[in-house]
Amino acid sequence: MTTFWQGKHVLITGAGGFIASHLVEALVSEGARVRAFVRYNSRGDPGLLALLPADTLEKVETIAGDLRDLPAVREAVRGVSHVFHLGALIAIPYSYLHPAEVVETNVIGTLNVLLAAREGGVERMIHTSTSEVYGTARQTPIAESHPLQGQSPYSASKIGADKLAESFYCAYNLPVVTIRPFNTFGPRQSARAVIPTIITQALTRDQVILGNLKPRRDLTYVSDTVAGFLCAGRAEGVIGETINLGANGEVSVGDLAKLIIRLVGRPVEIVIDEARFRPEKSEVMRLWSDNRKAKQIMGWEPQVPLEEGLHRTIE
Repeated sequence: MTTFWQGKHVLITGAGGFIASHLVEALVSEGARVRAFVRYNSRGDPGLLALLPADTLEKVETIAGDLRDLPAVREAVRGVSHVFHLGALIAIPYSYLHPAEVVETNVIGTLNVLLAAREGGVERMIHTSTSEVYGTARQTPIAESHPLQGQSPYSASKIGADKLAESFYCAYNLPVVTIRPFNTFGPRQSARAVIPTIITQALTRDQVILGNLKPRRDLTYVSDTVAGFLCAGRAEGVIGETINLGANGEVSVGDLAKLIIRLVGRPVEIVIDEARFRPEKSEVMRLWSDNRKAKQIMGWEPQVPLEEGLHRTIE
């Protein structure tokens, strides 16, 4: 069966990351010619791409560089029809320590991708936002019109990147779509994120040590998030739009930990470590996605229920 992506030449930035590695896999399976841009390191480590099956990886053109280097980004964009821009520094605690590096990568790096996409005349650029740009929900569920609140240097950098993408659509008619995933989880995610942190501890220890148990999150399994990116790349009528990808639900970190412990099937105690708390005004207490726009204009909605996604991730 011929798919929309058959023979398309696509670039994925941040391809060594969690969601992007799954997107690489999906696009290869749909017949796309995939160029993967990963951040250079002296080990030649392609990140999570190394975990892809060998027969998938051999079909991927992997190039290393830095988003802050415009000539490197221009070279990466050369000749592609679609750019999926997922490259970013994403850890919120890291952004407290190194805000300048986070802003340079996320804001200037995005500017470079936008410049290269415009110069290269791409058919479409899919820019990745984050639910963190909303901050703590003022009303729920959170629609795309919700105010943006920079409660961490990371979220502020992503707001800046989103607004640059918006400006390139308005000023230069660049065919850009902004996708705003809520908390994505699944296989290959690092223990930087809450679900792998809980799972790895519950499988191997008698205690799960966590920070604040009260924040509530809207959780989406990675295959659903990837499906949303693919929809954004091919759907009609989405250029210039910002679109939430979320499950339209919420669960507290504490209840999530109890659910995972039940699914793991071991007697495990939850212990609170206040050293893991974020600064009080920086903690985003509630995220709950209104996903009606994604359904209406892309025909997207999540297919994997939370428990099923957790089962797959635990396995």
